[in-house]
Amino acid sequence: MTEYENEPIRGLPGLLPPGEEIVWQGSPDWRTLARTAFSTRLVIGYFLLLTAWALVAAWGSHGSYLGVEMTAGLGTLGVLLLHGLAYASARTTVYTLTNRRIVMRFGIAVPKCVNLPLGAIAAVDLSLRADGTGDVPLTIAGPAKLGIVALWPHARPWKIVTPQPMLRAIADAERVAGLVARACRAANPHGSTHGSTHGSTVAAPAAAARTATFADPVQA
Repeated sequence: MTEYENEPIRGLPGLLPPGEEIVWQGSPDWRTLARTAFSTRLVIGYFLLLTAWALVAAWGSHGSYLGVEMTAGLGTLGVLLLHGLAYASARTTVYTLTNRRIVMRFGIAVPKCVNLPLGAIAAVDLSLRADGTGDVPLTIAGPAKLGIVALWPHARPWKIVTPQPMLRAIADAERVAGLVARACRAANPHGSTHGSTHGSTVAAPAAAARTATFADPVQA
């Protein structure tokens, strides 16, 4: 039995209050998560180069091929471990969008739950891949209160000073980004919405968190 089995609603720490409804729920695709967050392709390439170097050195010196076998074995073990971590991370992660907030539940060993009120989200972005999976970074209005270490891997890469929570490696990312943007728009009925025919997002200043502007997201 895990901590998550005691959830009253999958992905949520408690029952929804009156008037709050789930709009969408999803989890990362573990294969995409392995490639993008755990850099498995980069690690594979690195160990292939090391193995080739060891092979050339052993062939040139007519020595033992034990080093080649050890390098290849270590690389295989490392890649399998990263894939296992990606699978476990995806399996324990649930993103929930309601008409009032976004809830990010994640954590393999230490369960975490991040509540993001829609009124605190200043902009919604989209990074789309050819297979339809993608990332949906969220810009939070006001001073940053979330640490990138606590959020990882559910944070936009390289945004260290001002961390951005991110729905990562999700399927049908373009549709999900649109749902998030429209939910934010509905939660801020007094804010203005504008953008191009393809949609855009406008980040609200920290002092104007109550009047954030939203439109359907642009592909990054």
